[in-house]
Amino acid sequence: MTTQATGPVDPAELDAALAEAHIPSLMMALVHLTGSTDHLTPARTPTYIPLGDEQGEIPEAERAAVRALARQAILDHANNGKPLPPQPDQATVRKMMDVIVGGEIPQRYATFLMQELGLEGVDADRPQWTESEKQAAADMHVVIIGAGMSGLLTAIRLQQAGVAFTILEKNPDVGGTWFDNSYPGCRVDTPNHLYSFSFEPNHDWPQRYSTQDVLLAYFRRVADKYDLKKHIRFDTSVEEAIWDEASATWTVRTVRADGAHGEVKGTAVVSAVGQLNQPRFPDIPGRDLFEGPSFHSARWRSDVALEGKRVAVIGTGASAFQFVPEIAPKAAKVTVFQRSAPWLAPTENYHEAVGEGKKWLLEHVPFYDKWYRFYLFWTMTDGVYDAVKADPAWNAPDATVSEMNQMLREMLVAAISAQTEGDEILRQAVVPNYPFGGKRALRDNGVWIAALRRDNVELVTKAVKAVTAKGVVTEDGTEHPCDVLIYGTGFQASRFLTPMRIVGKDGVELHEKWNGDARAYLGMTTPGFPNFFMIYGPNTNIVVNGSIIFFSEASVRYIVSCLELLARDNARTIEVKPDVHDAFNAKVDAANALMAWGVEGVSSWYKNDKGRVSQNWPFPLVDYWDATRAPNPKDFVIG
Repeated sequence: MTTQATGPVDPAELDAALAEAHIPSLMMALVHLTGSTDHLTPARTPTYIPLGDEQGEIPEAERAAVRALARQAILDHANNGKPLPPQPDQATVRKMMDVIVGGEIPQRYATFLMQELGLEGVDADRPQWTESEKQAAADMHVVIIGAGMSGLLTAIRLQQAGVAFTILEKNPDVGGTWFDNSYPGCRVDTPNHLYSFSFEPNHDWPQRYSTQDVLLAYFRRVADKYDLKKHIRFDTSVEEAIWDEASATWTVRTVRADGAHGEVKGTAVVSAVGQLNQPRFPDIPGRDLFEGPSFHSARWRSDVALEGKRVAVIGTGASAFQFVPEIAPKAAKVTVFQRSAPWLAPTENYHEAVGEGKKWLLEHVPFYDKWYRFYLFWTMTDGVYDAVKADPAWNAPDATVSEMNQMLREMLVAAISAQTEGDEILRQAVVPNYPFGGKRALRDNGVWIAALRRDNVELVTKAVKAVTAKGVVTEDGTEHPCDVLIYGTGFQASRFLTPMRIVGKDGVELHEKWNGDARAYLGMTTPGFPNFFMIYGPNTNIVVNGSIIFFSEASVRYIVSCLELLARDNARTIEVKPDVHDAFNAKVDAANALMAWGVEGVSSWYKNDKGRVSQNWPFPLVDYWDATRAPNPKDFVIG
């Protein structure tokens, strides 16, 4: 946390940094530097407009005035030794929160956002187990499946609680999805100053939306800092986990990459494998007949040279959206087969580097980093949530679900039309025919459509009928020859925990119980499977609000608290009650039916084969935070 300057400041360096400042965040830092809120005037209150800049339309003259005030305050503190005044009281911080977001934050968000802001510099989610609880947990051993973001987070929290654990990881390294996905152009679509652990900020992100290699390096550093690798069994896949009622333990059976089998016993199991880890190949006749190299984007073959080749890409989802612009300049021709167009969310800075001045401010100006992260968090909290809620009385255009949804659609179509000017055929092909929010929207800085407009790129909207030895055949009978075939067709998202077998009480296998319709209480726990928890489980995916890291931190806080209940009561098992589980899922289903992704006629990977939305959280972000602050013992059978 940045709470004080780290030494004398070069005025010229400071001026260069201030030129890159996020003015709303700088105004908040000024309060901490001076103890005054006089500069928080109406003229400097940001007004954020759709597709506007992050400065909130603050006039340039007012920006300059804020920079001048900040310059003097920073120099007084860093070079003249002026101490920081006492921290602003809660009422002042509440006012500051309203100012930086450019409006009054609803009271129900206040406590939630105050913790997220974290001005006290305290890791609020760090377990605070009593000595008696730690002693009771001395024999506890947790098996964590997966060493990606959520698995590492679980390990850190268990380590802080003093609970023993073992991590089983199928790959030879940590990182999860950021290890698996190495295709060209792979990057995160959440601002990186938010896509990081709240207790492990990084002020040195090279880009606002960092690439796969940078993200992998971050999680490697975290694993090293907390000395987690000694607890990880790499190259080890989980085949099954079996519950033994008599001993109240799980036996987790594994197989190593070299074929050796093994097992680990645990008092609890936490699955941190996520939803998007098993590639999905389309059910297309002749797929095995293709004679050239073919592979899924999540298993990218860097040994296959694409220079001068004819490349066919099936799918236009998030991965293809990133790698097609990268490979198009190298290939002789790229043929992209689109089933449905993705919505494009204008993000001009998607590939933008973070300036050295921005990094300097984050590292050296007291509390600037806290407020900048808070600004990013609020913009993604529930920003367009209302625009993807369906109005049951709405009977206007089929491709919208409410008046607000229609307004947003019109704005996005206008942005797409500007990029396709002069090519009406392309415009019609890339404007989605379903409501915004019905499927995953993609961050767009113009690169995608620019790639489609290249002379050597062809967008095919006819359905794929078959794959042959030499290419791809569409429903009109046209064969599109290619040398390399790449599948950008997503993941088996609805098949949670695949391919593992999870056997609970009375020999019931979890997949058989689910019968293709995965459900869990708060996405984490299921009746009949004591001491078994999931992270990024059913109905915890987010579409338009929040960061998945936020959800993981909330889930891990809850799971560790469940284990704390065991220790507190000196109990052996904790199992969610069926009625609690069922009532929660009924509530989720009813809410999802009224979201853009849940309305009838909209299909996506958010829905399982039975048509139920098994992926998404349909409520505001604050509701998940409230629900996971601490487990209610009345929701469980603890014995």
